[in-house]
Amino acid sequence: MANLAIGMIETKGYVPALSAADAMVKAANVEIVARNEVGGGLVSVVVRGDVGAVKAATEAGAEAASQVGEVTAVHVIPRPHADLGKHFSAATAK
Repeated sequence: MANLAIGMIETKGYVPALSAADAMVKAANVEIVARNEVGGGLVSVVVRGDVGAVKAATEAGAEAASQVGEVTAVHVIPRPHADLGKHFSAATAK
């Protein structure tokens, strides 16, 4: 897990989130580990992979999502601390 990263994209609505997810897995060797409906119409997609792949994936995903809707946040956590697994077990397990 030392070289893994977590990438997150949050959008307003499901369609841009789906577009982001599709673009992320096509752009880099990442795995979708979660999709969350946050509330208020916000949807987040979480991916996992090596740091470079996650950065490339989130850039591609944000671009794709912004073409069909609104991106509210994009963030990459390189080499997340092991304690983060308490909150994002699906994203950090493996």
